[in-house]
Amino acid sequence: MTDDDVLANVGPRLRALRTERGATLTDVAGTTGISVSTLSRLESGGRRPTLELLLPLARTYGVAIDDLVDSPAPADPRVHGHPITRDDGMTMVPLTRQAGGLQAYKMLLPARWRVGDTDQKTHEGYEWLYVLSGRIRLLLGPRDFVLGQGEVVEFDTRVPHTFSNPFPEPAEGLVLFGPQGERMHVRARPA
Repeated sequence: MTDDDVLANVGPRLRALRTERGATLTDVAGTTGISVSTLSRLESGGRRPTLELLLPLARTYGVAIDDLVDSPAPADPRVHGHPITRDDGMTMVPLTRQAGGLQAYKMLLPARWRVGDTDQKTHEGYEWLYVLSGRIRLLLGPRDFVLGQGEVVEFDTRVPHTFSNPFPEPAEGLVLFGPQGERMHVRARPA
């Protein structure tokens, strides 16, 4: 493979990384300081990539420069998420790697978590929960549900809702939500 071939592959890689992250050229321009027109020309192959352009792009996308200019080795498909324990005791374990878009988490609720808490929240998005073990209480508007192992719920998060585990055993669940729900549930400290 010639140097020209290697450089010709940079543009498509940059576009793929940006698309995977759900970012616009304007978003990337804002984080890198590179103009939208330069980014567009890089992605289309109309401009040769330089180290000065690739360094901020590699930082923004969280990849090594080698991943932008060399043929990348097949990615490790395993997800190595670090658990996020909130101040209230709930732990969320990321099951997806990429920020933005649909996110999956394993939710760990300690025994007697948020007993008596009926403060319901709303936010944009849609949520799906599968109970792996234990029981989880869901308040969804005026309705009160106790979900057991193997049960699934899905709902529009614009409906007021809250989860709790008022039971004597811990509970675990798999939860899916979009970026709006991720900001609501994963934040470790109140904003």
